[in-house]
This record gives sequence, structure tokens and C-alpha cells, in this order.
Amino acid sequence: MSAAAPARSTAFDVIAIGSSAGGVTALGLLLSGFAGDLPVPLLVVQHLDPRHETVIAEVLQRRTRLRVKLAEDGERAAPGIVYVAPPDRHLLVREGGVLTLTESELVHFVRPSADLLFESVAATFGDRAIACVLTGTGVDGSMGVTAVSDRSGTVIVEDPGTAEFPGMPEAAAATGAADFVLPLDEIASVLDGLVRQRRA
Repeated sequence: MSAAAPARSTAFDVIAIGSSAGGVTALGLLLSGFAGDLPVPLLVVQHLDPRHETVIAEVLQRRTRLRVKLAEDGERAAPGIVYVAPPDRHLLVREGGVLTLTESELVHFVRPSADLLFESVAATFGDRAIACVLTGTGVDGSMGVTAVSDRSGTVIVEDPGTAEFPGMPEAAAATGAADFVLPLDEIASVLDGLVRQRRA
């Protein structure tokens, strides 16, 4: 076995984030904590009103040195870029970091679904995936973090006490899958440290 093989098996290749009510503000704060050279892509599911064209990418871009864009079907996720699921489209990732947008059924009454995103990163990246649940109502993300944990990935949940809407973090934390339950203002530094430490 080559010396590089063990490092590859534990390297983080992606961060997936799920949020809902209060999420745009929370995402802005989180993304503001990253330098522009993050060595992995960030995939974001934020529940948005499908009846209106979204400006979330533009809003978040003003808060971060990372590039922010709406995800496009068939594009390959690149390090240092934040890919946001468009309204009313599930965002999935396939082998090689290829993004897929679908109009399949709602999950827990929502589309896009953090559960589907997390399940796809678990299936594709296994122990190289990080899933993060932020503020929101409902339970979206709780099945997905279990899938990530089951594949030996890492799960971070916002402390419900700091969440504007604690429903999603509480549901995710209740699964027992969380490796870290952290105040919102500490999550970026922990994520950054994880992806850089594992790459060293």
C-alpha cells in the first residue's frame, strides 16, 4: 500500500449544509468566517419560496470571500465555491463531484431537501463528507445526518440555543449522529480546521 492511500481514505472532500427559516442570516454569518481558499466545495440547501426568483446567491456573496452561485445540473463541484440549490429543485452530488438537480417528490414537505443532499454526499464520499445542520423549522436533515454518520462521515449541528429556529438542529441532534453541537459563530472555524487538518 502506498503512503498516500491512508490519507486519501480520511480526507474531507465536501461540506454539505442544510438550513431553513432564519437560514439566510445564519449562512451569511457562517460563510463570512471562511478564507477564500477553502480546499473543498460547499453544497447548500436553503428552503426558499419557489414562487419567486431567488437572489440568495447575490445576498450571500456580499458576506463571503468564497464564490457563491446557484447550482447547475451536470456541473462539477470545485473547491472554494458555494453551490446553492435553486428553489424547488433537489440538489444531489454524484461520483466525481458532479451535481444533479431533480424535481422528484417533496421530502418532509420540502424541495430542496437537506436529507436528500446529505444522503447523496454520504453515498458518494463516505467518510470524506461533512454534513452541517443550521437553523430551521421541521425535521429536514435528521435522516441525512444519520446516513452521513453511518458512512463514518462527520456531522456538525448548530446549538439549538443559538438557532433562530431550533427545530431542525434539535431533530438532527436528537439522532445522536452529531460529532459536534456548536454555537453558530464557532462552526466556520471548526469546519475550516477539519478540512485543512485532514489535508495536511
